[in-house]
Amino acid sequence: MVPILETERLRLREIVHHDAQGIFDCFSNHDVTRYYGQDPLTELKQAEQFVEFFANNYKEKRGMRWAIELKERDGLIGTIGFNAWSPKHKRAEIGYELHPQYWRKGYVTEAASKVISYGFNELGLTRIGAVVFLENKASNDLLTKLGFEKEGILRGYMYQNGVPHDTNVYSLLR
Repeated sequence: MVPILETERLRLREIVHHDAQGIFDCFSNHDVTRYYGQDPLTELKQAEQFVEFFANNYKEKRGMRWAIELKERDGLIGTIGFNAWSPKHKRAEIGYELHPQYWRKGYVTEAASKVISYGFNELGLTRIGAVVFLENKASNDLLTKLGFEKEGILRGYMYQNGVPHDTNVYSLLR
């Protein structure tokens, strides 16, 4: 079971089946997926498959994803976690998204700080990386604010709407 993490305003908890609607609400929104390297969801069934994907990644120690929830009310407003988790090599990549209704309130900064701390202190990670579309100013700025260093550009690294995009690659070392 994914551990519960808490911040001043947020509860980060395991993603469960009843979160499918919240995941659909996020991932069906073009503003959320335009820098995500995937098409917007069109059916609730796709969100249910995300829930299974996140659970299987955790069981197989390939990833760990939390639901982001406001403490004062139930319901997923986004997700955050580690992709490409390699316990053997003590590294992972951080990823996150938030429903636009909750943008620019500092929630991802708050959640990411907690997840990064958990990664270094509890999972024993040495490196946390991130891959971000060049055009995603908010995410590039967030990572810089969190202390990540830009290592370079991966050319033609991710496809969005059938078009290859360059991405920045970042890292934060323990």
